[in-house]
Amino acid sequence: MRKIVECVPNFSEGRNTETIEAIAEAIRKTPGCRLLDVDPGKSTNRTVYTFVGDPESVVEGALASARAARERIDMRRHQGEHPRFGALDVCPFIPVTGITMEDCVKIAGEFGRRAAEELGVPIFLYEEASDRDYRRKLPDVRRGEYEGLAERLKDPRWKPDFGPAEFIPSWGATAVGARMFLIAYNVNILGTSNQAHRIALNLREAGRGHSQPGRLREVKGMGWFVQEYNLAQVTVNLNDYRITPIHIMFEETRKEAAELNVGVAGSEIVGVVPLEALLMAADYYIEKENLFIYEEGQKIRLAVERLGLNSVAPFNPGEKIIEYIVAEPPVEPLAGMSVRDFVQEVGARSSAPGGGSVSAAAAAMGTGLGAMVAKLTYGMRKFENVDSIMRKAIPVLHDISRQLIPMIDADTNAFGDYMEAMRLPRNTEEQEAARSAGMQAALKKAIEVPLTTMRIADKAWDAMCAVALHGNPTGKSDMQVGTRVLETGIWGAFQNVLINMTDIQDDEFKGKTAAEAKAIARRAAEKCSEVLEILNCS
Repeated sequence: MRKIVECVPNFSEGRNTETIEAIAEAIRKTPGCRLLDVDPGKSTNRTVYTFVGDPESVVEGALASARAARERIDMRRHQGEHPRFGALDVCPFIPVTGITMEDCVKIAGEFGRRAAEELGVPIFLYEEASDRDYRRKLPDVRRGEYEGLAERLKDPRWKPDFGPAEFIPSWGATAVGARMFLIAYNVNILGTSNQAHRIALNLREAGRGHSQPGRLREVKGMGWFVQEYNLAQVTVNLNDYRITPIHIMFEETRKEAAELNVGVAGSEIVGVVPLEALLMAADYYIEKENLFIYEEGQKIRLAVERLGLNSVAPFNPGEKIIEYIVAEPPVEPLAGMSVRDFVQEVGARSSAPGGGSVSAAAAAMGTGLGAMVAKLTYGMRKFENVDSIMRKAIPVLHDISRQLIPMIDADTNAFGDYMEAMRLPRNTEEQEAARSAGMQAALKKAIEVPLTTMRIADKAWDAMCAVALHGNPTGKSDMQVGTRVLETGIWGAFQNVLINMTDIQDDEFKGKTAAEAKAIARRAAEKCSEVLEILNCS
């Protein structure tokens, strides 16, 4: 899974277009970073930037933006409505995909250390990045704002985590944190701003105060009226969508609106949203309505429809979902070939692609045939009695088949790494040692790839058995072919594991890997016989 981190630095400049653009350009020019949004505010005199990238690139992008701000922003001349205490006021790092909160804490620490050293400014850690409770909440860290910072820095309790414990008039201080993804979300109300605000007070975590807390955790919100849309909105920040997801906010708002006899007319996501948040919504409605949807595109469409995300503006997944925005087409020269070209490439006078790539392709086609028969069974009136069984089998086989496709190229790439290591120089002892280490690492990779193919394919057997037992009998021969090809794909991957094991010097790795591979190959032979026996008896 690709590692994606979001960074949302807030700079204390919302009026000078040259400065705003210079900071944006610094982020754009950073390799590996994708600038998603620039949101300046004149009254707040503040600009919020949103960009994403891998962990290393995001740190570099944040540093580049901070350098640009150091040259152009002077806090001694800053006035604005938004609370602030520094030129780069806050800089949170947020996990999106393939990244944990712990990873983001480390990223925040790395950025904070480097920014303090390079720019010579005070850096405070907040939210998850802070190890002191009294310094976790941003309002506590920023209390007194820029005007009170000089006095505050004299207090030993408020010594910065990085950088000098002294007032830098042109900069102030910066809060660097790690937090969950914040979703700005509005539910549309066909009523008044007062009615929308009543709903928000009942739902937001703070409620109406300490004596009347709201029902939903990690939710901040209020109600307002939007003249542009001619409707009211319950407008909220979902600070942690895994605690209070979008769909729960929407459904709870509907309940509150119903008690007030007020209509709900869809909702709106402001800015971008993680894919997971919409898939969670889709899964909620799938379970609630007992639907059967397994393709990601259809799940997104269901979530958009049920939440009414097209109500005030078109919801384009390619422009709103982070993972889709930053997606790059997979580099799969083999898997992307026509069948004819792939077969001809296999038969060419070269050692790659070879048996490993063919094995992955075979296993993918085997599970693909199983998925096909299951799909041709589901939804047919005469097979309605086995719908529940097909509902379980189809997503498994569908997903496994797609997971195996990238392994076609992965196997050939692993072989290429080994050939590169073999070509390393060996004129000195040091070069010989480096070459040997490189070859060992490449061999382990060359083993791990077919072993991964085996692991993925091994998960298909229970579903294959279920389809063989209950699937459309017109697909019998397809299941027979699919079963045999799946077993052959696993057997072929096993042979690639064994042949690359010969020169491995790590005995512990060798023994553990061989035992696992043998167990999967043995299970494949047994399950293949079991499925074929079921089919022969049907």
